[in-house]
Amino acid sequence: MSAARFEPATALRGSLTPPPDKSISHRAAIVAAMGEGETTVHGYLDAADTRSTLDAMRALGAEVEVGEGCDEKRHGGWRNSAHPGGRRPAARGRVDLRIHGVGLRGPRPAAVHVGNAGTLLRLLPGWLAGQPRGEWTLDGDDSIRRRPVDRIVEPLRAMGANVRARNDRLPPLAVRGARLHGIEYRLPVASAQVKSCLLLAALLAEGETTVVEARPTRDHTERMLRAAGAGVRSESAGTPVAIHGELPAGRVLVAPAAALEPGEITVPGDFSSAAFALIAAALVRGSEVRLEGVGLNPGRIGLLGILTRMGAAIEVIETAAAGPEPVGTIVARSGPLEGTRVGAGEVPLAIDELPLLALAGCFGEGETVLTGAAELRHKESDRIATVVAGLRALGAEIEATEDGLVVRGGGGLRGGVLDAHGDHRLAMLGAIAGLASREGVEVRGFEAAGVSYPGFERDLRSLLD
Repeated sequence: MSAARFEPATALRGSLTPPPDKSISHRAAIVAAMGEGETTVHGYLDAADTRSTLDAMRALGAEVEVGEGCDEKRHGGWRNSAHPGGRRPAARGRVDLRIHGVGLRGPRPAAVHVGNAGTLLRLLPGWLAGQPRGEWTLDGDDSIRRRPVDRIVEPLRAMGANVRARNDRLPPLAVRGARLHGIEYRLPVASAQVKSCLLLAALLAEGETTVVEARPTRDHTERMLRAAGAGVRSESAGTPVAIHGELPAGRVLVAPAAALEPGEITVPGDFSSAAFALIAAALVRGSEVRLEGVGLNPGRIGLLGILTRMGAAIEVIETAAAGPEPVGTIVARSGPLEGTRVGAGEVPLAIDELPLLALAGCFGEGETVLTGAAELRHKESDRIATVVAGLRALGAEIEATEDGLVVRGGGGLRGGVLDAHGDHRLAMLGAIAGLASREGVEVRGFEAAGVSYPGFERDLRSLLD
């Protein structure tokens, strides 16, 4: 287990392009493998989780080629054809891919190891469940084996799927191809992963499938499937509640598909990765950071509305997008913050950034209260428990609740030691806490940051030069 120390910073200044979006990268590889012919993926994230997805697509029969000048995974390492015997990381964690798909109904039977990739674990069964024949098993590391899958098992079975899980709720997951039929399913908990699993299954089902969302989630899968020619349409059930930054409820309707033809997929910069530098700039006095090429999907940028409500100095400049996802530049500057309240309606739009909200709350005047976020207890770690314990060890006044937390801010952080517990977002949170603290922070298990942001430390320190 590695450790890294982050000392208090005087200011962060400069520009960064964050690594490619992790959520979109997973989906790009899966949809490309489901497609007919060759799909080019521009700017795929080169990180541990997304490599697991490429390995899974290969296991199912897809051919995955890494673009010239980039590394290709072989036997646990990354080999560059232009540098025999050597290892070289892909530039800023991004690679271009050519994926030769097996078609909607072409995956071969396989035992799939998902590593630590929860998105892969929850999306892939949707495609496999509707196959005319074949059997698959999905398993992963110790962390994955503790992550529940009953939220996909239940609706898939309602569609006619033959899916089995350990104790009916945990991996490993066994899937046998079966005839599926369309259903109308109301998501009991807002989850883009569960929704996406059902949308993939719906492509192979008889009749139309409807997924109803009381609270909207990110719509990367819908955008990507539409661009690939699938009959996917979204219907809104209201208007945004601007004061809270919420999006309207709605439903997604999917018709069966004969084939997908993605052609080209461009992956924008990951907002969740950019959020760490954004928060660092907001907290460290005298800072100004420009984050370029960031994905601005409305279902992903809930943190911007929350921070604006807290008084953060943030500017968003939208630019031309190369695909169905909106893209732009975010400029963040330091300034005073005030505590705020975040409820269940905003949680799905900021689910991955909520640990950073807790950190910002330590520096905001007054209380910051988060509710309706029980989903955080089912991430790579119990993120409510680990964030509260980690920040408390650094001097925060913070308490966990059943579905959230309460931070009493204004005092900032003293510093100390934070254990990442194998969670990439907690490792990066510790680094930002160190820059904003009075005495610095040692992050134990810092190597976990490589799951989603292999060049995180390098990029962060480049803003301190």
